[in-house]
Formats: sequence, C-alpha cells, structure tokens
Amino acid sequence: MDFDQLATFLEVAKLGNFSRAGEKVFLSQSAVSAQIRQLEQDYGAKLLDRSGKKVRLTPAGEVLFEYGVRLLALRDESIRAVTDQGATPRGVLAIGANEATCLYVLPHAFEEYRRLYPDVQISIYRNFSRKILERIQDGMIDVGIVTLPVKLPRLAVERIFRDRLMLAMSPENPLAKLKAVDVSVAAEQPLIFPKAGYTRQIMDKLFRPYQAQLKIAMELPSIAMIKTFVASGLGVSLISETFTRRESRSGEIRLVPLKDVELWRELGMVHDRHRTLPRAAVAFIKLVRSGILRQDEKKG
Repeated sequence: MDFDQLATFLEVAKLGNFSRAGEKVFLSQSAVSAQIRQLEQDYGAKLLDRSGKKVRLTPAGEVLFEYGVRLLALRDESIRAVTDQGATPRGVLAIGANEATCLYVLPHAFEEYRRLYPDVQISIYRNFSRKILERIQDGMIDVGIVTLPVKLPRLAVERIFRDRLMLAMSPENPLAKLKAVDVSVAAEQPLIFPKAGYTRQIMDKLFRPYQAQLKIAMELPSIAMIKTFVASGLGVSLISETFTRRESRSGEIRLVPLKDVELWRELGMVHDRHRTLPRAAVAFIKLVRSGILRQDEKKG
C-alpha cells in the first residue's frame, strides 16, 4: 500500500464512482481499478462493493476509510513539520473558515500575513463550522475560524470577533425610516432566509412564534445573493453588520436594529491543543491575537 493508492481509495469511497474519482486524482478508470485491486490484495479483503450503480464501502472498507483519512492527514502534517525547520515560517498554512468569513472578516489579515510571510502558501478549507471542527480534529487543517460556541475539550478556543446581526432591507422599504423594528413587524415582511448556517438557526428561532404569518420569499445559499436580492427590494433578511458594510455606506442597503432584541455573531479561533502547530500556523495565530481583525473593523 502507498499513499497514492490510499488517496485514490478515499476518493472512490467519497464519490461512489470510479471514473469521477479518476478525474479527481488524474488517473484513467482502469488505473483507478488497478490501484484498488492492489490495495485489496495488500489488505486481503474486499474494500468496495461494485454491485450496483453506486460503489459502496464494505465493512472492511469502512474500517480502512477511517484509518486512511488519519494516515493522509498525518502524512501532510509530517510534510509541514519537515518544511518548518527554518526560523522563518514557510510551507503551508492550512486554515478553515466559511465563505462569508473569508470574504468579509479575514481579507486584511490574509493580506498582512502574506506581506510578512511571502514564502507561506495559504490553503483555505471553506465549509460550515462543524465541518471545520471535524477537519481540525482529524489533523487535516491547522487553524479554524468558526462561529461560537464551541464545546470540545480537545480544542483550544479564543474569541476573536463579534458582529451584530441587523435587519437588512432596501432603502425604499418603509421600515428603512425607522430607528428600530419590532420582530412582529419584521415577520410581516417578505423574508429572505439563508439555506443553512448560524444565521439560519437564529432566524428560525426568532420567527418561530410568527410561523403562521411568515412569508418566506427566498432561501438562498450565499450572503452575496442575499444582499443582491435585499437591495433589489425582494425581501428583508438578518445579516451581520460587517457583511453589509460596503452596501450600507453606498446606500444600496439600509440596516435597522431589531427592537428589544440584540443578536450577535461571535467568531472564535480554534486549534487542536494536543498538536504541535507548524510555524506558519503559530505566526497566523499571533497575528490575529495582535488585533488585526479589530483594526480592519475600524478601517471599514
């Protein structure tokens, strides 16, 4: 067994298809099949069930899959450790954050980090917080920027950013003239919900008492799309103040607080307290601790 065979096996297992896995690892379908056969010979067990349209893991394959994820993560960690012997950080910074955090919270931090450490390659894993936490625990990424709270004793968590959720609407909306909006009044508006994530959870809870009268105009997968349709007057939504800073200043979107309700989104910087982090990750953590995100907030 070698790491190439193991990586191929993991892709087949994830995608459930030999040809699609081949495209991912740049191998022909026959080469993928040959690697899987060799792996099955090495382990003396059938790893994949090819009897239906979708390839599935056998019980033995499920066991190897769990070990395979950890083995590849350990290989990547060893590569980073070997390249990490100099005094100046180099190699790869493996970081996880969701798309909105990457777009609206971290750009200045990344810009400053690249200026300070040009020899480090920044590799970003974009996903929801729970997926990022899984990757950190698997050793596949070094640092995560996730929505709080995080209740995993194995992980070190530092609160680094706090942002208020506001009701976002078109300037032409009559509510835009108000200083604050009652939740009951907001519930009468056409609402634009994010499909998933922290803000979706908050909106579900906030508007649950008004379920019978809710008019959900749209469910959208990204903040950028939500902002576009809010600005067009197709509905209102709850959005983090930082995410709408540019549109609020330009007058495209009006932000109004909810009356008698304060909603905050807090971000934490997370890493595995049992791992020795590479210099690239330690340098990023120090940069964030220096207040780079608060500096960016003031600039914005």
